[in-house]
Amino acid sequence: MSSVLPPHIQSVLAPAGEAAARITSLSWLLIIGATLIFVFVMTLLVVALRGRERARPVSSRLWIIGGGVVFPLAVLSALLTWTLARTPGWLERPPPGALVVGITAHMWWWEVRYRDPASGQEVTLANELHLPSGRPVWLGLSSPDVIHSFWVPALGGKMDMVPGRVNHLMVQVDQAGKWRGQCAEYCGEQHARMAIHVVAHAPADFDAWLAAQALPAAVPIGALVERGRAVFLAQRCNACHTVRGVAEEGKLGPDLTHVGSRLYLGAGTLLNQSGAMAHWVAHTQELKPGARMPSSADMDTGTLQALAAYLEHLK
Repeated sequence: MSSVLPPHIQSVLAPAGEAAARITSLSWLLIIGATLIFVFVMTLLVVALRGRERARPVSSRLWIIGGGVVFPLAVLSALLTWTLARTPGWLERPPPGALVVGITAHMWWWEVRYRDPASGQEVTLANELHLPSGRPVWLGLSSPDVIHSFWVPALGGKMDMVPGRVNHLMVQVDQAGKWRGQCAEYCGEQHARMAIHVVAHAPADFDAWLAAQALPAAVPIGALVERGRAVFLAQRCNACHTVRGVAEEGKLGPDLTHVGSRLYLGAGTLLNQSGAMAHWVAHTQELKPGARMPSSADMDTGTLQALAAYLEHLK
Protein backbone atom coordinates (compact mmCIF):
# COMPACT_ATOMS: atom_id res chain seq x y z
CA MET A 1 0.00 0.00 0.00
CA SER A 2 2.78 2.42 0.83
CA SER A 3 5.64 3.72 -1.27
CA VAL A 4 8.47 6.17 -0.85
CA LEU A 5 9.26 8.89 -3.38
CA PRO A 6 12.31 11.16 -3.42
CA PRO A 7 11.83 13.67 -0.57
CA HIS A 8 11.48 16.64 -2.95
CA ILE A 9 8.43 15.15 -4.69
CA GLN A 10 4.88 15.53 -3.39
CA SER A 11 2.24 13.12 -4.66
CA VAL A 12 -1.10 11.98 -3.34
CA LEU A 13 -0.63 8.82 -5.45
CA ALA A 14 2.20 7.54 -3.21
CA PRO A 15 0.52 7.01 0.19
CA ALA A 16 2.62 6.26 3.25
CA GLY A 17 -0.25 5.30 5.56
CA GLU A 18 -3.90 4.31 5.80
CA ALA A 19 -5.34 7.84 5.81
CA ALA A 20 -3.43 8.78 2.67
CA ALA A 21 -4.30 5.44 1.03
CA ARG A 22 -8.01 6.26 1.37
CA ILE A 23 -7.48 9.58 -0.38
CA THR A 24 -5.45 7.83 -3.08
CA SER A 25 -8.25 5.34 -3.74
CA LEU A 26 -10.69 8.25 -4.04
CA SER A 27 -8.32 10.03 -6.42
CA TRP A 28 -8.05 7.00 -8.67
CA LEU A 29 -11.82 6.59 -8.65
CA LEU A 30 -12.27 10.21 -9.73
CA ILE A 31 -9.57 9.97 -12.41
CA ILE A 32 -10.92 6.73 -13.90
CA GLY A 33 -14.55 7.82 -13.59
CA ALA A 34 -13.92 11.21 -15.17
CA THR A 35 -12.02 9.55 -18.02
CA LEU A 36 -14.86 7.11 -18.74
CA ILE A 37 -17.47 9.87 -18.66
CA PHE A 38 -15.34 12.04 -20.96
CA VAL A 39 -14.91 9.19 -23.45
CA PHE A 40 -18.67 8.48 -23.33
CA VAL A 41 -19.59 12.13 -23.93
CA MET A 42 -17.09 12.46 -26.79
CA THR A 43 -18.50 9.29 -28.34
CA LEU A 44 -22.02 10.73 -28.17
CA LEU A 45 -20.75 13.94 -29.75
CA VAL A 46 -19.17 12.06 -32.66
CA VAL A 47 -22.35 10.04 -33.19
CA ALA A 48 -24.46 13.20 -33.11
CA LEU A 49 -22.23 15.03 -35.58
CA ARG A 50 -22.21 12.12 -38.00
CA GLY A 51 -25.95 11.45 -37.69
CA ARG A 52 -28.18 12.59 -40.53
CA GLU A 53 -31.53 12.49 -38.82
CA ARG A 54 -32.67 15.32 -36.62
CA ALA A 55 -33.43 14.24 -33.06
CA ARG A 56 -37.02 14.23 -31.98
CA PRO A 57 -38.11 16.64 -29.19
CA VAL A 58 -39.14 13.76 -26.94
CA SER A 59 -35.78 12.04 -27.42
CA SER A 60 -33.96 15.31 -26.67
CA ARG A 61 -35.88 15.77 -23.43
CA LEU A 62 -35.05 12.24 -22.34
CA TRP A 63 -31.34 12.86 -22.95
CA ILE A 64 -31.45 16.10 -21.01
CA ILE A 65 -33.30 14.58 -18.06
CA GLY A 66 -31.31 11.34 -18.08
CA GLY A 67 -27.87 12.76 -18.82
CA GLY A 68 -28.24 16.13 -17.13
CA VAL A 69 -30.20 15.22 -13.99
CA VAL A 70 -30.59 11.51 -13.27
CA PHE A 71 -27.04 10.39 -14.15
CA PRO A 72 -25.18 13.16 -12.23
CA LEU A 73 -27.50 12.73 -9.24
CA ALA A 74 -26.92 8.98 -9.12
CA VAL A 75 -23.16 9.25 -9.59
CA LEU A 76 -22.66 12.04 -7.05
CA SER A 77 -24.90 10.33 -4.48
CA ALA A 78 -22.96 7.08 -4.82
CA LEU A 79 -19.67 8.97 -4.59
CA LEU A 80 -20.82 10.82 -1.46
CA THR A 81 -21.95 7.59 0.22
CA TRP A 82 -18.72 5.79 -0.62
CA THR A 83 -16.59 8.73 0.56
CA LEU A 84 -18.42 9.13 3.87
CA ALA A 85 -18.04 5.41 4.56
CA ARG A 86 -14.25 5.71 4.14
CA THR A 87 -13.80 8.99 6.02
CA PRO A 88 -12.51 8.49 9.59
CA GLY A 89 -14.64 10.03 12.30
CA TRP A 90 -13.51 13.14 14.13
CA LEU A 91 -11.78 12.37 17.43
CA GLU A 92 -12.01 14.72 20.38
CA ARG A 93 -8.92 13.24 22.03
CA PRO A 94 -5.93 11.24 20.80
CA PRO A 95 -6.36 7.47 20.98
CA PRO A 96 -4.38 5.49 23.59
CA GLY A 97 -0.72 5.12 22.68
CA ALA A 98 -0.70 7.95 20.16
CA LEU A 99 2.26 10.30 19.96
CA VAL A 100 1.16 13.92 20.43
CA VAL A 101 3.06 16.55 18.41
CA GLY A 102 2.37 20.28 18.35
CA ILE A 103 2.95 22.17 15.09
CA THR A 104 2.75 25.95 14.82
CA ALA A 105 2.85 27.58 11.39
CA HIS A 106 4.69 30.90 11.24
CA MET A 107 5.46 33.25 8.34
CA TRP A 108 7.19 31.28 6.76
CA TRP A 109 8.41 28.29 8.73
CA TRP A 110 7.11 25.47 10.93
CA GLU A 111 7.69 25.07 14.65
CA VAL A 112 7.46 21.42 15.77
CA ARG A 113 7.21 20.47 19.46
CA TYR A 114 7.54 17.12 21.25
CA ARG A 115 7.53 16.08 24.89
CA ASP A 116 10.50 13.96 25.97
CA PRO A 117 8.99 11.00 27.89
CA ALA A 118 12.09 10.57 30.04
CA SER A 119 12.49 14.13 31.34
CA GLY A 120 9.12 15.67 30.48
CA GLN A 121 11.04 18.46 28.73
CA GLU A 122 9.59 20.09 25.64
CA VAL A 123 11.73 19.49 22.56
CA THR A 124 11.44 22.08 19.80
CA LEU A 125 12.73 21.95 16.24
CA ALA A 126 11.83 23.58 12.94
CA ASN A 127 10.60 22.50 9.52
CA GLU A 128 10.94 18.76 10.17
CA LEU A 129 8.40 16.31 11.55
CA HIS A 130 9.93 13.06 12.80
CA LEU A 131 7.56 10.14 13.36
CA PRO A 132 7.77 6.54 14.55
CA SER A 133 6.51 4.07 11.95
CA GLY A 134 3.50 1.95 12.85
CA ARG A 135 2.26 4.29 15.60
CA PRO A 136 -0.64 6.78 15.39
CA VAL A 137 0.44 10.42 15.67
CA TRP A 138 -1.94 13.15 16.84
CA LEU A 139 -0.97 16.53 15.40
CA GLY A 140 -2.12 19.72 17.12
CA LEU A 141 -2.06 22.45 14.47
CA SER A 142 -2.12 26.18 15.21
CA SER A 143 -1.02 29.56 13.85
CA PRO A 144 -0.21 32.87 15.59
CA ASP A 145 -0.43 35.12 12.52
CA VAL A 146 -2.46 34.21 9.39
CA ILE A 147 -4.25 31.14 8.06
CA HIS A 148 -1.84 28.41 6.95
CA SER A 149 -2.63 24.85 5.90
CA PHE A 150 -0.67 21.70 6.77
CA TRP A 151 -0.43 19.29 3.84
CA VAL A 152 1.83 16.29 3.38
CA PRO A 153 0.23 14.38 0.47
CA ALA A 154 1.82 11.08 1.48
CA LEU A 155 0.26 11.28 4.96
CA GLY A 156 -3.28 12.45 4.34
CA GLY A 157 -5.51 15.41 3.63
CA LYS A 158 -5.00 19.10 4.25
CA MET A 159 -5.84 20.76 7.54
CA ASP A 160 -6.14 24.52 7.94
CA MET A 161 -4.29 26.25 10.77
CA VAL A 162 -6.45 29.14 11.94
CA PRO A 163 -5.25 31.83 14.37
CA GLY A 164 -6.90 31.42 17.77
CA ARG A 165 -7.78 27.75 17.22
CA VAL A 166 -6.07 24.35 17.51
CA ASN A 167 -7.10 21.86 14.84
CA HIS A 168 -6.16 18.20 14.91
CA LEU A 169 -5.00 15.69 12.32
CA MET A 170 -4.36 11.99 12.88
CA VAL A 171 -1.62 10.42 10.77
CA GLN A 172 0.25 7.14 10.74
CA VAL A 173 3.22 6.06 8.64
CA ASP A 174 3.70 2.40 7.73
CA GLN A 175 7.43 2.40 7.06
CA ALA A 176 10.60 4.41 7.46
CA GLY A 177 11.18 7.07 4.83
CA LYS A 178 11.16 10.77 3.98
CA TRP A 179 8.38 12.87 2.48
CA ARG A 180 7.86 16.53 1.63
CA GLY A 181 4.92 18.69 2.72
CA GLN A 182 3.84 22.22 1.97
CA CYS A 183 1.72 25.06 3.29
CA ALA A 184 -1.41 24.76 1.16
CA GLU A 185 -3.07 28.09 2.04
CA TYR A 186 -1.62 31.28 0.56
CA CYS A 187 -0.01 33.09 3.47
CA GLY A 188 2.11 35.84 1.99
CA GLU A 189 5.26 36.59 0.06
CA GLN A 190 7.17 33.37 0.81
CA HIS A 191 4.23 30.97 0.85
CA ALA A 192 5.87 28.89 -1.90
CA ARG A 193 9.02 28.47 0.22
CA MET A 194 7.28 27.10 3.29
CA ALA A 195 8.03 23.39 3.10
CA ILE A 196 8.07 20.79 5.85
CA HIS A 197 9.85 17.45 5.59
CA VAL A 198 8.61 14.32 7.33
CA VAL A 199 11.10 11.69 8.45
CA ALA A 200 9.74 8.34 9.67
CA HIS A 201 11.94 6.06 11.80
CA ALA A 202 11.65 2.56 13.14
CA PRO A 203 10.25 2.86 16.71
CA ALA A 204 13.58 2.24 18.45
CA ASP A 205 15.37 4.69 16.16
CA PHE A 206 12.72 7.32 16.83
CA ASP A 207 13.15 6.94 20.60
CA ALA A 208 16.90 7.38 20.21
CA TRP A 209 16.40 10.43 17.98
CA LEU A 210 14.02 12.08 20.46
CA ALA A 211 16.39 11.43 23.37
CA ALA A 212 19.21 13.07 21.40
CA GLN A 213 17.02 16.07 20.53
CA ALA A 214 16.24 16.58 24.22
CA LEU A 215 19.93 17.11 24.99
CA PRO A 216 21.38 20.65 25.14
CA ALA A 217 23.63 21.98 22.39
CA ALA A 218 26.88 20.17 21.69
CA VAL A 219 29.96 21.60 23.40
CA PRO A 220 32.16 23.47 20.88
CA ILE A 221 35.22 21.54 19.71
CA GLY A 222 38.08 23.44 18.14
CA ALA A 223 39.08 27.07 17.96
CA LEU A 224 36.93 27.90 14.92
CA VAL A 225 33.76 26.51 16.51
CA GLU A 226 34.58 28.25 19.81
CA ARG A 227 34.92 31.53 17.94
CA GLY A 228 31.62 30.87 16.16
CA ARG A 229 29.84 30.46 19.48
CA ALA A 230 31.20 33.84 20.59
CA VAL A 231 30.08 35.37 17.28
CA PHE A 232 26.59 33.93 17.77
CA LEU A 233 26.30 35.78 21.08
CA ALA A 234 28.10 38.94 19.98
CA GLN A 235 25.91 39.35 16.89
CA ARG A 236 22.80 38.90 19.08
CA CYS A 237 21.55 35.91 17.09
CA ASN A 238 20.15 34.77 20.44
CA ALA A 239 17.68 37.67 20.37
CA CYS A 240 15.59 35.57 17.98
CA HIS A 241 17.00 32.04 18.24
CA THR A 242 17.32 29.62 21.14
CA VAL A 243 20.29 27.30 21.56
CA ARG A 244 19.59 25.25 24.67
CA GLY A 245 22.47 25.35 27.11
CA VAL A 246 23.87 28.51 25.51
CA ALA A 247 21.09 31.07 25.08
CA GLU A 248 17.43 30.32 25.66
CA GLU A 249 15.64 33.67 25.50
CA GLY A 250 15.12 33.87 21.71
CA LYS A 251 11.63 32.81 20.66
CA LEU A 252 10.98 34.75 17.44
CA GLY A 253 12.86 32.41 15.12
CA PRO A 254 13.46 28.66 14.90
CA ASP A 255 15.20 26.81 17.73
CA LEU A 256 18.78 26.14 16.56
CA THR A 257 19.88 23.68 19.26
CA HIS A 258 20.34 20.89 16.69
CA VAL A 259 20.15 22.86 13.44
CA GLY A 260 23.22 21.12 12.00
CA SER A 261 21.33 17.81 11.85
CA ARG A 262 18.42 19.12 9.78
CA LEU A 263 17.88 18.20 6.15
CA TYR A 264 17.20 21.72 4.86
CA LEU A 265 17.62 25.37 5.83
CA GLY A 266 14.97 28.07 5.51
CA ALA A 267 11.96 25.70 5.43
CA GLY A 268 13.15 23.76 2.42
CA THR A 269 14.96 26.65 0.71
CA LEU A 270 18.49 25.18 0.84
CA LEU A 271 19.77 21.64 1.22
CA ASN A 272 21.80 21.57 4.46
CA GLN A 273 25.15 20.66 2.96
CA SER A 274 28.68 22.02 3.08
CA GLY A 275 28.70 25.79 2.55
CA ALA A 276 24.91 26.15 2.76
CA MET A 277 24.88 27.60 6.28
CA ALA A 278 27.24 30.47 5.46
CA HIS A 279 25.36 31.17 2.22
CA TRP A 280 22.04 31.29 4.07
CA VAL A 281 23.31 33.62 6.82
CA ALA A 282 24.92 36.01 4.35
CA HIS A 283 22.17 36.07 1.70
CA THR A 284 18.92 35.38 3.52
CA GLN A 285 16.96 38.16 1.82
CA GLU A 286 18.19 37.16 -1.63
CA LEU A 287 17.23 33.54 -1.07
CA LYS A 288 13.94 34.24 0.73
CA PRO A 289 12.86 37.89 0.32
CA GLY A 290 10.59 39.08 3.11
CA ALA A 291 11.82 36.54 5.66
CA ARG A 292 12.07 37.91 9.18
CA MET A 293 15.82 37.28 9.28
CA PRO A 294 18.09 39.99 7.80
CA SER A 295 21.02 39.17 5.55
CA SER A 296 24.53 39.42 7.02
CA ALA A 297 26.41 40.15 3.82
CA ASP A 298 28.47 42.82 5.58
CA MET A 299 30.00 40.25 7.94
CA ASP A 300 33.68 39.62 7.16
CA THR A 301 34.59 36.22 5.75
CA GLY A 302 36.39 34.92 8.84
CA THR A 303 33.55 35.82 11.18
CA LEU A 304 30.96 34.35 8.81
CA GLN A 305 32.87 31.09 8.45
CA ALA A 306 33.25 30.79 12.23
CA LEU A 307 29.53 31.35 12.80
CA ALA A 308 28.63 28.85 10.09
CA ALA A 309 31.03 26.27 11.57
CA TYR A 310 29.39 26.66 14.97
CA LEU A 311 25.87 26.25 13.59
CA GLU A 312 26.91 23.23 11.53
CA HIS A 313 28.40 21.77 14.72
CA LEU A 314 24.99 21.84 16.46
CA LYS A 315 23.83 18.28 15.81
